[in-house]
Amino acid sequence: MPLQRLWRQPAQQKGNAMSDPVGLLFPGQGSQFVGMGADLYARFPQSRDVYERAEQALELPVKALSFEGPEEELRQTRYTQPAILTHSLAALAALPKLNPVLAAGHSLGEYSALYAAGALDFDSVMKLVKRRGALMYSEGEKNPGTMAAIIGMDAAAVEQLCKEVTGVVVPANYNEPKQTVVSGEVPAVKAAAELAKTRGALKALLLPVSGAFHSPLLRESAAEFGDFLASFEIRTPSFPVIANVTGRPVTTADQVRDCLTRQLISPVRWVATIASAGELGCRRFVEVGPGSVLAGLARRIDRELVVSPAGKVPDVEALTAAA
Repeated sequence: MPLQRLWRQPAQQKGNAMSDPVGLLFPGQGSQFVGMGADLYARFPQSRDVYERAEQALELPVKALSFEGPEEELRQTRYTQPAILTHSLAALAALPKLNPVLAAGHSLGEYSALYAAGALDFDSVMKLVKRRGALMYSEGEKNPGTMAAIIGMDAAAVEQLCKEVTGVVVPANYNEPKQTVVSGEVPAVKAAAELAKTRGALKALLLPVSGAFHSPLLRESAAEFGDFLASFEIRTPSFPVIANVTGRPVTTADQVRDCLTRQLISPVRWVATIASAGELGCRRFVEVGPGSVLAGLARRIDRELVVSPAGKVPDVEALTAAA
């Protein structure tokens, strides 16, 4: 069945820049920076309210970490993930009504997308992301791993070289047609990166991460997180959310739960995600949260896609004026 038939499209408004179908994109880990969200907090009461509520739900000093750092602490997965989530939700709260036809998020960002679609309530998404970040942080300390970005090589070629390397190394993020991130044991990832260079990759860069995210090395954390997730209510999304695990829309609460349970040990299928958005008729997006990583990936997937930022006050004001 075509994706368009799974969901009723909202009526389009005429006469403004946002009249085309709009999708919401939410960034993941790596988009954080010291100072993020401070301007939203100062300018918009609704964003300020998000930060105040987040601190209560998280029981973490998310304002100080986000606004002041230090950077070394903000980079710790257990703090990075709640901080990015809070920024994304604070930006979302300040936006005008956009009537999105879909949402998607890169890894951590999927939780923001599910909140935007009403599948998770505020306290639930905060508590889930806090536990997710804590588990991933502790797993990295107990079972060290790493990740590397292979640039300038087809995904199929990256998959093949992973099979040739001794040890655990797997594709973790299919970010764009010529960029695939691999994840696994440190020696295996390094070996895969070196092999990629001999096979014609433009670059093979080790990433500054503390664990082998989206790989089998997180199986224990994924099982523990699945048990934790089971105690939370999940509702049917009010509009499509494209899941990382499948690159396809989830349409039921059970599908959401299944995909979130598998997400930690499964690759992020971002190229397929953007393709699914296209099947839903969406070629214009708003990137809600810190940075512009997803805008860059979108341009390399399809140069015709339009991605507007929504992470700082001027971004929100521009979108408000265009709505």
